[in-house]
Amino acid sequence: MDDRLKSENPDEPYLEVIPGWNDGLETAFSAYKGPYIAGRVAAQHKTVCDILILGAMVQAAISGAMRRVGKQPVVGDFVVLLDQAEINSYTIVDILPRKTCLARGSTGDSSDEQVIAANIDTIFIVTAVGNDLNLRRLERYLTIVYSSGANPVILINKIDLVDDPAQLIRETQEIAGDVPVIAISALSKDGLDKLIPYIDPAETVALIGSSGVGKSTLINAFFGEVIQKTLGVREDDDKGKHTTTVRQLFLLPNGGIFIDNPGIREIQLGDSSDGIDRTFSDITDLAQGCRFKDCTHHDEPHCAVQRAVHQGLIPQERLDSYHKLTAELTFQSEKAELGLKGIEKIKYKGMSQGARKYREFTGKP
Repeated sequence: MDDRLKSENPDEPYLEVIPGWNDGLETAFSAYKGPYIAGRVAAQHKTVCDILILGAMVQAAISGAMRRVGKQPVVGDFVVLLDQAEINSYTIVDILPRKTCLARGSTGDSSDEQVIAANIDTIFIVTAVGNDLNLRRLERYLTIVYSSGANPVILINKIDLVDDPAQLIRETQEIAGDVPVIAISALSKDGLDKLIPYIDPAETVALIGSSGVGKSTLINAFFGEVIQKTLGVREDDDKGKHTTTVRQLFLLPNGGIFIDNPGIREIQLGDSSDGIDRTFSDITDLAQGCRFKDCTHHDEPHCAVQRAVHQGLIPQERLDSYHKLTAELTFQSEKAELGLKGIEKIKYKGMSQGARKYREFTGKP
């Protein structure tokens, strides 16, 4: 074995396979001949990435050619490394095809998407009892998760703090549809056995959610030791501090793979149009009964969705959320197409319908 691959920690297992590697990746990597090796991004830093390769963890910088074209690897990516043994160096030169890609819209006026992680099989949307358990926020999370191509699972953490967790599950399930909703206590490990079916060897699970909901505590529970630092929440508003500051990939003792993410303060949808119909499948199914194919479910006559709301089959709050997210997606699409300068011109020459609806629902100028 190359001396550079010998771990400084004798208790660290020798990696006989790259976590999550499969035949499709092997075929893609076969195009590279010569001093190249494959690896998987375990963590991102300012100038380098931690890469899991056969044998150990190494650090590698991104090649200048990749930086020039804006090609940025993220945690979970499978990458191609140029192995320069003569100078004890590795350089990331390419990213192998992604199976799934979790992304969100950038904050502010930018139309760019921010890729969060890649090659994920299941995404645990972690919320907690109290102020964080917000159905409208969960609809946002579901939209970006569906768009990623991964399978969502909603975890309601800290159930030891409530008397009737079953009621919380019922309320959440009403907006979750077929998505599993599981109540747990990461601290006491209550309910963690229900997560085992989603954590298989070579399968990658990502955790997303607000700060303070218990993502790091959950990882510690599966390891049986403190891997991630944890902090409590403020008593006055239930808000937590960022304890995880870097996205990181962990290998569980059973061979499963976890990706922990810093808490997300603002959930911008970005290009999540593929996920909106699945998140609101009840509304999109009812829409088949509307008289007009382009019905927006606002004030058109013979609207099946509005009729369902009047009959109490769909809460008005859920339809309002659908309208808000749809308008936001339209606005994000316009920003991407026209660019920021085009949107600024629209502000003064008369806003487009999508931009107008977005501002109407969000109250943003």
